[in-house]
Amino acid sequence: MKKMINQVDNVVKEQLQGVAKAHPELEVSLDPMYIVRGERKSAKVALVSGGGSGHEPMHGGFVGKGMLDGACPGEMFTSPTPDQMYECGQKVDAGEGVLFLVKNYTGDVLNFETAVELLHAEGTKVQATLIDDDVAVKDSLYTAGRRGVATTVLAEKILGAAAEEGYDLDRISVLAKKIANRGRSLGVALSACTVPAAGKPSFELDEKEIEFGVGIHGEPGIERRAFTDGDTITGDMMSEILDNQPYERTVRRWNNDSGEWQDESWVTESLEAGDRVIVLVNNLGATPQSELYMVYRKVAEILEPLNITIERSLIGSYCTSLDMQGLSITLLKVDDEMLSLYDMPVNTPAMRWGC
Repeated sequence: MKKMINQVDNVVKEQLQGVAKAHPELEVSLDPMYIVRGERKSAKVALVSGGGSGHEPMHGGFVGKGMLDGACPGEMFTSPTPDQMYECGQKVDAGEGVLFLVKNYTGDVLNFETAVELLHAEGTKVQATLIDDDVAVKDSLYTAGRRGVATTVLAEKILGAAAEEGYDLDRISVLAKKIANRGRSLGVALSACTVPAAGKPSFELDEKEIEFGVGIHGEPGIERRAFTDGDTITGDMMSEILDNQPYERTVRRWNNDSGEWQDESWVTESLEAGDRVIVLVNNLGATPQSELYMVYRKVAEILEPLNITIERSLIGSYCTSLDMQGLSITLLKVDDEMLSLYDMPVNTPAMRWGC
């Protein structure tokens, strides 16, 4: 293993120290670990997310005006702890409540739920929204239900703008649910990533194999497939995304009035002719930007005859898996409200426009 690291046990803290030096506009805490905006707007809902490190720039790279108020990084591919989430929530709460955005991994869900209960116990209004957009598999090594992946980035952008615009906690929670029900993603790996603590690739692929439907921690997908060419792989990915039928699942939602969790039935929305989408072609770590644009070209070619309009696009590294060679495609069905919020100014280390 050759990586630009020192001691494995100090990887995340040393990386956070680098973030603090590179971005003095952010506040970085090392114990417990979290990143928050240095200048926080008063009287707005605070938006917080987090998860295991190794997926940078998600989430710490998206802390700033127009996106997250705080992010909680766990160790590599490991959920952050409840105390991180609790103290980060305390730090950013401006009196209008805290919304946690949670990717659907068992550890993340349990720890964020604990943080919700702790914040509520001290009188903070709080809510959590689950993102589970990976259409590859239902139930996997790390999840009950579908995995949460790159739709989270688009949710952070849209919801961050909504918070800046003064949406209250109830209204922003409704919008978060809509985004969660409208996003769908799928990833492929051409080679595995190497987690520093393991010191070797997380799985092995032959020269002529790909992992189709891979998770962002290297979890298996639908199957090992023969490597063909870029257009064929992109077409297969798009077929899986577009053919995905509405999916009903039960999601636990926090009731601030009763102080209890309640089950809600959520149903994903289908993609149909006439729909509008944001397309995210995301580098999983070691895929050249030029190849991502080739993939986007094919995505656009596939959507055009289906009368599905691409309103906005993102192509690059947004939700990675360390040094994995591969990519994911995300389609988020949008409306005028979501597009207007997406276009609003954002100023973070990893995403910036309109400022």
